[in-house]
Amino acid sequence: MTNDTLRREIIIGAVLFACGFFVLPLAIYWVGRELIGSYSTDPTAGAFTLAESIWADLLRLRLAAWALVLTPYGLVQLLRLARRVWRTAPL
Repeated sequence: MTNDTLRREIIIGAVLFACGFFVLPLAIYWVGRELIGSYSTDPTAGAFTLAESIWADLLRLRLAAWALVLTPYGLVQLLRLARRVWRTAPL
């Protein structure tokens, strides 16, 4: 693995981790609010309350929170794998 490849992978991983850390909790809150309703019985609870809950679970090393945050990176890796398998498959 060359330095350029390693650098590119680190950048991709960091950007996708940031998306999972910041964007995904907000998207989950919005979709959940539209489909299910309020996140909490507390009227002051909102998107950032859910995000803080997820971030706290990350610090507690809860597997579900880590799986959620790492999902964007995992999906990109699955797409890469599928592309590689598809390209090498005999016709």
